[in-house]
Amino acid sequence: MKNKYIILVLSITFLNSCAPKLVGTWTVQKYQRVTPGEQGTTLSNIGTMTFNKDYTGNKQLDYTVLSIEQSDSAPFTWSTTESYITIEGDDSEISKTWIFLENKNKSQKWKSTDGENNVQTLELIKE
Repeated sequence: MKNKYIILVLSITFLNSCAPKLVGTWTVQKYQRVTPGEQGTTLSNIGTMTFNKDYTGNKQLDYTVLSIEQSDSAPFTWSTTESYITIEGDDSEISKTWIFLENKNKSQKWKSTDGENNVQTLELIKE
């Protein structure tokens, strides 16, 4: 019985190891999109993402690219492993699996691709 309890505690600790770092509201300090051979796009302070303990969240992102205003405000669900975070929700550039480049209590840096040779990077700072 004691071994089952230890295994359960270790499993819960491992599965939730990244979660406490993410819970809270984060400012999206930098969003960058780069396509090899083309000029990239870098946007600063485009809004916030809130991560709740129950693995739900909400994003409030507003930005302008090439004089076109974009708004990305919607709820989402999220999950993590030691190396990845997955955002699921509406059809958004944010909704996908990201690689943790940096996973700290006050700062996050993620990287992903969109299947079309575009590389995206997000940098978040905890509010």
